[in-house]
Amino acid sequence: MPNKLSPRLDTVLAALRARARPEHLAAMAGFGLTGEGRLGLAVPTLRALARECGRDHALALALWDSGIPDAQILAGMVAEPAQLTVAQMDHWVAGMRAWDVCDQACTNAFVKSPLAWEAIPRWAAREAEFEKRAGFALLAVAAVHHKTRADADFVACLPLIEAAAGDERNFVKKAVNWALRQIGKRSDTLREQSLTVAERLCTRSEKSARWTGHDARRELLQRILS
Repeated sequence: MPNKLSPRLDTVLAALRARARPEHLAAMAGFGLTGEGRLGLAVPTLRALARECGRDHALALALWDSGIPDAQILAGMVAEPAQLTVAQMDHWVAGMRAWDVCDQACTNAFVKSPLAWEAIPRWAAREAEFEKRAGFALLAVAAVHHKTRADADFVACLPLIEAAAGDERNFVKKAVNWALRQIGKRSDTLREQSLTVAERLCTRSEKSARWTGHDARRELLQRILS
């Protein structure tokens, strides 16, 4: 039985390939923007294409399954967050192979889903690098976009940060640091709580924990003085 989505998927994939910038791939790889089949598209180009496509959840699922990093970023932009299921979100997270794909999915789709908050501790407990990153990237994005969520909910996530702070993998530790800093920027109460965590991390034996502690403390203290 023919796939009813295939005509549109093929058209969008053709549009992505027409905009490919292979001459930028080497430079992008230097920033960790990797992944098999990457086309080298810039995010503004993908946003413009997303506006042309409009919201189309079936298309988003098909774009993700193409495995092309640029198409996966576009998938998050055209997905219907309210239609995401736990299985779909977990499937996307398990297929992440680059930090920008992870962060864009969290920013454009996951954070807008009613399933977002429950996904944070689930992914933060994962071992795979980008699955774990997704938990903390989503926490960082939620700290910015979940305006009405109680401070107590974010306080309850601080132990997740301390538990993962010893992970030396670059893309994990940077997301852990990002989450701590963003939580600390939400309110005076959360700044104090985050600074307390940062102080503890500064005394830890792991290099990554100390780096996170010092970096978060510096930024949060600067906000007090500015």
